[in-house]
Amino acid sequence: MATANNWFYWAILSAVFAALTAIFAKIGIQNVDSDLATLIRTAFIMVLLAAFVVYTGKWSNPLALTSTTWLFLGLSGLATGASWVCYFRALKMGEASKVAPVDKLSLVLVAVFAFAFLGERPSLREWLGIAMVAGGVLVLASKR
Repeated sequence: MATANNWFYWAILSAVFAALTAIFAKIGIQNVDSDLATLIRTAFIMVLLAAFVVYTGKWSNPLALTSTTWLFLGLSGLATGASWVCYFRALKMGEASKVAPVDKLSLVLVAVFAFAFLGERPSLREWLGIAMVAGGVLVLASKR
């Protein structure tokens, strides 16, 4: 099942689900505090992922993982939680069509952080695309 190009299809599905997340969340948070909404969303995610891992036979003993794995997965979880809290607050206050593109500034930050911390070296063409995304975010976020 895993081929060199399968990542792209999963990334497209991620983008589709992320877009639906913004739309569903904007509708869902109209009459609830954004932090409570984030907690409810997280509870759904926990149940869904637990069922998925068990159903697909991918469960293994988490205590067998290394301390480094635990540390970085924990940090990733904390960053995800902080991102979700901020995202839901922004959605509560702003338009989904403006909040979501600004949130995607993370693409630019991932490229910069991957360059700085992971040693990844995007090509000039890729940096141009990253700069265009940054420019697009600035255009969408600027007042008219």
